Amino acid sequence: MTLEEERVARAALSRVFEPGDWRITEMVTRFGAIGLYARLRRGDGLSGVFADAAARLAGCDPDTELATAARLGVRFVIPGDQEWPEQLDDLASAEPLNNRAGTPIGLWAKGPVRLNTLAASVAVVGSRAATTYGDQLAADIGRTLAEAGSPVVSGAAFGIDRAAHRGALAGGGPTIAVLACGVDRAYPKAHASLLEHLATFGAVVSEAPLGCAPQRIRFLARNRLIAALTRGTVIVEAAVRSGALNTANWANRLNRPVMGVPGPVTSTPSGGVHQLIRTGGAALVTNGQEVLEMVGAVGEHLLEEPRGPVGPRDALSLKQQQVLDAVPVSNGAAADSIARVAGLAPPEVATALGHLHAAGLVEQDQDGWRLAALAHP
Repeated sequence: MTLEEERVARAALSRVFEPGDWRITEMVTRFGAIGLYARLRRGDGLSGVFADAAARLAGCDPDTELATAARLGVRFVIPGDQEWPEQLDDLASAEPLNNRAGTPIGLWAKGPVRLNTLAASVAVVGSRAATTYGDQLAADIGRTLAEAGSPVVSGAAFGIDRAAHRGALAGGGPTIAVLACGVDRAYPKAHASLLEHLATFGAVVSEAPLGCAPQRIRFLARNRLIAALTRGTVIVEAAVRSGALNTANWANRLNRPVMGVPGPVTSTPSGGVHQLIRTGGAALVTNGQEVLEMVGAVGEHLLEEPRGPVGPRDALSLKQQQVLDAVPVSNGAAADSIARVAGLAPPEVATALGHLHAAGLVEQDQDGWRLAALAHP
């Protein structure tokens, strides 16, 4: 059997079965795509979903469908193709979620970015009803990732998805939209120009064949692809029942890093993110550099720990700090008086005062030792 025969069989299966139906994955594993297609065409001994699929085959012409897709600039990528993103194969061992699971039968793709180049990509997803705060953060993260050469994957929805795509485009890097409908449809319609741009300079991808409408179950199937295509998933604003949490769940099942951007503790749109972080389901990140550190290889994109400004007291030894704390602010004091307050021997205090004076932290006059202006809190 040739790869093109395999492609025809998978195109037919893609048309008659819902994306992410784990029962189909099991049957493809058992009989092979060509074998399952042949059984459906014969219609022998089939029941349930397979009998329904066999009935739908009557109006299916995969050769014509593939030719139509090619005329539209759409390719059908299947396992065995050089372009096949091998990280999707990890889905074969993941437990079903919402009755969706398994490696996709194939992917319909439009755009110059090849799917086998997405191993270093990062997903940025979140609420459709994004706040200004979330919108700006998603755009900033998308831009930072793109500038570092990491493709950004999202779902082209309103809110966080759109902001992530926009940020990646501003960063001059590739960005990929994974849809719950056919790649020839613009959903949402308001993003038709964005999707056209992505199909020209990035990629638009779907498990659903041409013409398919977006449905709730297809969004759930789509989320597993976003998690599986990428090396990590960032959640920016997600309420406790947000669909973005479904993507995070898939990423956790695939042992991919999940990162959450916190919002104000009173923010309902960030409630789901906070729950993920609180329960250990996501690591807290606040910017794109922290995301890069999380998903990078050992030693890549390491960040310095944030520190406050270094003050004149920071270089002092413990005894010098004891002496400095014992020096009065305004009224001068003798060295022996300072020694009693510090609880140290007079010779140690004399040595410490000499160091502190050289550092400009104390001064001396006829009344004794007092703090210099540099040492005032």
